[in-house]
Amino acid sequence: MSLVSIGEFARLSRLSPKALRLYDELGLLVPAHVDPGTGYRWYAVTQLDPARLVASLRRIGVPLARIRDILALEPASAAEEIRSYWTGAEAEHAARRDLVGSLVDRLEGKDHPMYEVAVRDMSARRLLSMVRRVHEDDLVPTGRELFIHRLRRGGVPRAEGITGAPFIIYHGEVSGDSDGPVEWCWPVPEGEAAEIAARFPDLTLRTEPAHQEAYVVQETPGQWAGTQAVNAIEALVAWARQRRREPSGGLRLVLVPNPASEGRGPDNQFALPLR
Repeated sequence: MSLVSIGEFARLSRLSPKALRLYDELGLLVPAHVDPGTGYRWYAVTQLDPARLVASLRRIGVPLARIRDILALEPASAAEEIRSYWTGAEAEHAARRDLVGSLVDRLEGKDHPMYEVAVRDMSARRLLSMVRRVHEDDLVPTGRELFIHRLRRGGVPRAEGITGAPFIIYHGEVSGDSDGPVEWCWPVPEGEAAEIAARFPDLTLRTEPAHQEAYVVQETPGQWAGTQAVNAIEALVAWARQRRREPSGGLRLVLVPNPASEGRGPDNQFALPLR
């Protein structure tokens, strides 16, 4: 096995020695040999291809954790994963462009509609709910494990239509620095509400009154992410402000079931209840 020094490997792979040491610590690109006396790293020439792949993926902004997953895949699967990443990156870039246009137009006193906003009537309904303080990274896993999966495993039925879709209410800002609070809500049939609630004494059973809500219409149903979510929220807030409609509660993310999206999860809609 032909070995080269870390300096020579850095030159050939277009990765700095500092980056190589980091990737070694992370288990991403481990040297073929480490001198037990000096700790000096030596790399096999056969490691150049994966190293160059790492360098290229970093240039297009792929996170290190995702690069680790890509390196573990067969070439065809790795190619598909890279293609998937770039599709998401392009969508995020387009969303940022829309957000920049919206900010510029707002400062110049112009309208900049990014998404179509519609209004629907919501009937009164009974809800099982759970309130927690969570940061952004914990929002999905917390709701999934402590609420949604738990209710599904408990055989809790879902009411029909949009009024039966589970949803999340943001009672405060949720980010890496702010922790809400957030309320997960699951509509339950009126006739079974008391019996279901008795099986989950730590959850709150409450009634949400009838109301109207504005919601963002997606051209292509799916999951909101990153700047796309910011743009959708901005569109809702701007729509309500222009029409002098007062919110009657916090912004909500409605998890709309979609039978055609098996394995991808529900389609999401941002909605804002109105007075």
